[in-house]
Amino acid sequence: MIAAIGAMASNGIIGLDNWLPWDIPEELAYFEKTVAGAALVIGRLTYESMDVVPPDAFIVTRQTDLVLRPGCTAVPTVEAGLRAAVATGKPVFAIGGAAIYAAAWPYCDYFYLTRIEMPFAGDTRFPETIPLERWRIESEQQAWLRERKTGQEVLCRFLVYAQENPLPLP
Repeated sequence: MIAAIGAMASNGIIGLDNWLPWDIPEELAYFEKTVAGAALVIGRLTYESMDVVPPDAFIVTRQTDLVLRPGCTAVPTVEAGLRAAVATGKPVFAIGGAAIYAAAWPYCDYFYLTRIEMPFAGDTRFPETIPLERWRIESEQQAWLRERKTGQEVLCRFLVYAQENPLPLP
């Protein structure tokens, strides 16, 4: 299985200063639970923003001198990262950022997307090139959760989209 996972505000924002523009602990816990034990394909900036990176993480980077944490491997392309992740025999998740999502989606069976029904300021948008409107919604759960920066309750929709015919990896 190849999947992507992310979260998006109602205005399409997914990031701010290489991290999340919101602080919703339950949403982050959902992410961590969902990807636990999986092989991950991660963009360099997303990787650098993470405090903990599990083993079998494949970091997409053009930097040949990047020093990585134990268990992490540099790969030159998303496709190379997906192939290496699949070779581990574990479930595979592309976890961001936007360029990783844009390159990985054709190969994904599923996209786990939390839609946070509140606009946020940010500097990174969900790629408009991903045609999720053509994917089937396999499951949806909803929860009102407190966003800690604003103190407001916000509706979070935890969606799993399924793509009928993902491309095989080249």
